[in-house]
Amino acid sequence: MVRHKPSRSVDDDDDMVLPVSHSDLKLPSRPYFTKRSARVLLILVLASCALVVFHSTRRNASQYLYWGATEEHSTENRLPPLYESYHDYERHLPQHNLSLPHPEGRDAKFFWAANHVHSSGWGNSMQELLVNALLSHTVNRAFVFDNYTWDPDGPDYSLYNGKLIPSRIPHSAIISGPIIGSSWPPGDPTPRSVSREYFRRVCPQPLVIDSNEINEKLRLDTTVPASVIFDKWVDKLNSIRDPCVEIKRSSFQIFEIWLFGSPRILPLWARLSKSPILRNFSWSPLVLQAYAQNAHLFDSPSRSLSFLPSYLRPSTATPISPAELHNVEPLLTPDKTNPVPGLLALHVRRGDFANHCAHLANWAADWNGFNKFTALPDKFRPPPDGGKGQTTDENLQLYMKRCFPTIEQITDKVRKVLEEQYSLYGNSKELKRVYVMTNGDREWLEELRAALMKVKQWDAVVTSRDLSLSWEAKPVAQAVDMLIGQRAQVFIGNGFSSLTSNIVMFRMLRELPPEDTRFW
Repeated sequence: MVRHKPSRSVDDDDDMVLPVSHSDLKLPSRPYFTKRSARVLLILVLASCALVVFHSTRRNASQYLYWGATEEHSTENRLPPLYESYHDYERHLPQHNLSLPHPEGRDAKFFWAANHVHSSGWGNSMQELLVNALLSHTVNRAFVFDNYTWDPDGPDYSLYNGKLIPSRIPHSAIISGPIIGSSWPPGDPTPRSVSREYFRRVCPQPLVIDSNEINEKLRLDTTVPASVIFDKWVDKLNSIRDPCVEIKRSSFQIFEIWLFGSPRILPLWARLSKSPILRNFSWSPLVLQAYAQNAHLFDSPSRSLSFLPSYLRPSTATPISPAELHNVEPLLTPDKTNPVPGLLALHVRRGDFANHCAHLANWAADWNGFNKFTALPDKFRPPPDGGKGQTTDENLQLYMKRCFPTIEQITDKVRKVLEEQYSLYGNSKELKRVYVMTNGDREWLEELRAALMKVKQWDAVVTSRDLSLSWEAKPVAQAVDMLIGQRAQVFIGNGFSSLTSNIVMFRMLRELPPEDTRFW
């Protein structure tokens, strides 16, 4: 356990107050990127150079695509958004004020996991975010939230699969709820969550803890469930009187992929499913708006969007103002996400996932933990004769079928699910539309669409590529897909995917019939 700057014993805090003056009660109103404007200009120059290097014969910036864009639909000759207004909104949350009464203001205690995952997909990042927030809430500390981060320190843009993406996306562009600062339920004694920027300002000398103090002998022990690690951290944090606790940035995450990627995470479900972390979770207004604008593609045109605020519905005559997209209060909690009748959603990963699936086979990997609820009908058990970096051809084919299915394997699974749905419900819950959550290329998706239409004459077969997304919604398109999968009547997902597992988690929270949640 170490403290940045002058060290102080954990016991030497009888008269501890947050080390700020009264002039620091509120953060100044300054643009988020002002202090780095010179660096932004430099990055834009570097990005232009990258265009020349990678596309020497195609100098138009519109050819240098970003996450979520395609050549066919890239109509905006502009760089990806940096979400300055979202950052500024988070900076001025009302709880960022030391004059507030208990349990906030100068009485607040904070938990900041500076070692949170970065350079990972949203599915992985979201899993860790939820459980870190659950831990902070359990010990009644204000959770310190950061951005969804690809590169924590580098340029404002990063390269991913040859495309420019924002290095840091504010969480308020993706989610809403207590995790990022909305109020807790009445009577909850926990101070509201705060931004990393505010924490840094009011806690310049935090108590820094290396995660190995607790996790060193537990993190890789497959017999130790996540609940044991969680409880040890609860005891540790409850023993600390210091208001400012930070987990050492260079240390391993408290809750790692080894937990989420195995059934070890499941014992935490009883607590997580009852917590306002999940119960009061919502997707952001930006994501909800993108969903509403595309609902006609996968839902009946006559179906009402009354579950959304009126200003987010496409029929609104008055254009939505940017300020209306800035809201951490949960607008659509999981209990209100009723299934879309007749919708079958498929999660079909392509591209670089082929190599990932082969890697999983070589190490005899299991499904993601939240895909292994015992109530779910589809099961997977890693073969006993694989692992340690190698596998058999038979095992590889097994993994590819469950992780990277061919068009034929996809249609076979859809036929089987249709038959089982008919045996369960007859025609009363007929599936009529298909939505494919995917990063597949358009030519392959057209082949898949044609094959699916041979299975049944669907009213529609649409994919992620068919969505019409705003400039700001494109980089958070995965969240739009997740909401569609969450609301599908039947969902077929990828058991090895964290994105699928988050959808499954919300479907289990909503207590949808287990037989309506399936896997390849």
